This record gives sequence, C-alpha cells and structure tokens, in this order.
Amino acid sequence: MGRYLLQRLGQCLLLLALVSMIGFAILHLAPGGPLSQFALSSQMSQEDLDRITRQLGLDRPLPAQYLDWLWRMLRGDWGLSFRDGAPVSAVIGSHLRATFELMAVSTVIAIGLGCWIGILGATRRYSLFDTLATIGAMVALSIPTFWFGLIAIYLFSVQLGWLPAGNRQTIGDGSPLDLLHHLIAPALVLALVETAIWARFMRSAMLEVIGQDYIRTARAKGLPERQVLRGHATRNALLPMITLAGLQFPTLLGGALVTETVFTWPGMGRLFLDSIEYRDYPVVMGILMFSAVMVLLGSLLADMLYAVADPRIRMG
Repeated sequence: MGRYLLQRLGQCLLLLALVSMIGFAILHLAPGGPLSQFALSSQMSQEDLDRITRQLGLDRPLPAQYLDWLWRMLRGDWGLSFRDGAPVSAVIGSHLRATFELMAVSTVIAIGLGCWIGILGATRRYSLFDTLATIGAMVALSIPTFWFGLIAIYLFSVQLGWLPAGNRQTIGDGSPLDLLHHLIAPALVLALVETAIWARFMRSAMLEVIGQDYIRTARAKGLPERQVLRGHATRNALLPMITLAGLQFPTLLGGALVTETVFTWPGMGRLFLDSIEYRDYPVVMGILMFSAVMVLLGSLLADMLYAVADPRIRMG
C-alpha cells in the first residue's frame, strides 16, 4: 500500500505540473489580456498602460512569468487579484463555502436517490419502473444542465412562486431556513445528472452481483430475498461505487460551474467565469490549481477506500 501511495503521489505531482503549465500558457496566449479592461477607458494613455504592464509583470517573457508564479505558489503566495488587489487565497476562500454547500447537498441527493433507483431497477429488470428509469436517465444525460436550470426557474419561481430564482440568501435574512430555501433548486438541478449516472452504474453493478454463485447459494439455503439483497448483493455492488465517487468529482465541479451561473450562486464556478471575463489571471490560475488538487485527492482517496473496503485488493 505504501509503495502504491508513493507512486500515485508522484503521478499527482506530475499532473499538477502539467496542468499549471498548460493553463498558464493558454491564459497568457489567449486574445485580449488583463489590460483590455483598462484600454476601454478613454482616460487611459499609452504611458499608463505601459506602467500597469510593468506593475503586473506582464512585460517579462512568459517562462519567467510562469517560474515566478510557480515559486510564489509553492511558498503559499497565490498572488493578488488584478481586479481589486485582494489576495487570491482570500478571494477563493470567500466563495468556497457556497460551492461546498451546493456540492455536498447535491451529492447526498444523487447518491441516495441514484442507488435506490439502480437497485430497484436491477431487482425488477425490464419492468415498467426499470424502463421509465432508463428513459429518464438517458434524458437527464442528454440535455444540458443549464436547460434544466432555466426550466426550474421558469416553473418553480416564475409560474408557481415556490422557490427563489437565484442568489444564496435574501438580503437582510441569513437564517438557515432562508439558505435552505435558496439551495433547493440549484441542488436538485445539479443532482439530476449525477443521479442518472449513479442509477445506471448501480443497476449494472447490482445485475452483475445478482448473477454470482454466492447469491444463488444464499437463495438455495432458504434465506429471505430481502436478506439476500441487503446482506449480500447490495453490499458487494456498492464497492465499485466508491471509485465512482472519486471519478465523479470533476463532473460535479463542471456542473456546479453551470448551475452557479444560472442561479447566480456566489460560488467558485461563478467566480471562475467572472475572472475569465475580467482576465483576472491570478484568480483563474488559483481556482484551476485548487480544483486540480481536489480532483486528484478525490481519486486517490477513492482508491484507498476501495482497498480498505475490499480485502481482496492488494496494492503492491
């Protein structure tokens, strides 16, 4: 296990280095730049633009800019935002809670509902419920997340008035009930696609386990069907879901970006898009690296949990 962890950590560090180099190059080689915001002002002279370029360090060669950014990043200095001069770590930290709230609630909904649908679909294979669940999953996976968000806003906010159309809380009201009221719609929209994925994977895993010899043996011994499904089939079918939980983290982050934009949720996804529009390179790189670290840690943690849960796994 120790050797395996060292290998994975080495792979993670290499991937982080590649992500940082590619992301840094794409941002700085893209058309426009942080000075495009200042160039729109008629009061800005060329001398002013040159001075700002020197202050931001954009007049140096790209490799020198990258090495300087990397050295400061390794020391814990994420830089300052081009927009307001605030530390990047503070800017990202102020949006983390909103994103984690949205992702946590949607993940709980997706895992609980998706596993239930998958198990029921596998035990009632080719039934009406299984057919409807399959069709629903295909629809959820085929239609973009933002479309579901717009439909949810139109139905439950505009037409019925049950839920707020956006934001994280009502101005002047920060009560838990108000936060929950604002969280319902974006969490359900974000969980929709994840539920479909969990349901399909759980159904496949359950069908594979049900066909194993030890399940037939348990039934032949006269065990009640409920005990066979709960004590033997479901427990073993959940093992591959541990790996799926780690692999789904990138999809969850991407869905959160779209969902936060649609519902004006003040999380990291919304901050990422605003920073790209403003050409705020330090904030964009900070979010990119933070997301990459979280994705790699999620994958590594999933592998470790799988090894602990299944004693048959031996990692040299």
